[in-house]
Amino acid sequence: MKRLFDLASASLALLVLLLPIFMVAVAVRLTSKGPALYWSDRVGRYNKIFKMPKFRSMRVGTPAVATHLLANPDAYLTPIGSFLRRSSLDELPQLWCIIKGDMSFVGPRPALYNQEDLIALRTQKGVHALVPGLTGWAQINGRDELPIPDKVALDFEYLQKQSMVFDCMILLRTFFKVIRHDNISH
Repeated sequence: MKRLFDLASASLALLVLLLPIFMVAVAVRLTSKGPALYWSDRVGRYNKIFKMPKFRSMRVGTPAVATHLLANPDAYLTPIGSFLRRSSLDELPQLWCIIKGDMSFVGPRPALYNQEDLIALRTQKGVHALVPGLTGWAQINGRDELPIPDKVALDFEYLQKQSMVFDCMILLRTFFKVIRHDNISH
């Protein structure tokens, strides 16, 4: 049921958002050197690595680490990078990953391949068995501000409570968080 919902919703969203996606891609290309998309190696279900696209909000050559680990993240942002992140428009290309089945609309956010501490804790708690999501329970309960153990505790809580009703509630709360730009550090 969840996969069918993801596939139908992501396909519809891609159709509806085709023009805004194109406009963001053009804006990224016009305001900074490099490709419109940034593909990062992410950890998927059962710790399988997959390529996840985002609209590029950071300059070419930025170290491939979590943003909070950069000494001065703002120095790496493109001219429209901050706007893309605040509005979450940088996440739109991930609809492709939902269609492919690498991601779901709701699940733990996919870790970077080099976030060993996060990957190890998720594996220990069994969270690695979930398909990662565009949004998740941890995302709406702190996002960038959460320490890794707290994030994993929320991911584990999602694992225990997961249902279509819970997913719909998370999607609705995500919508309001994005509109208000809540819990976004960079």
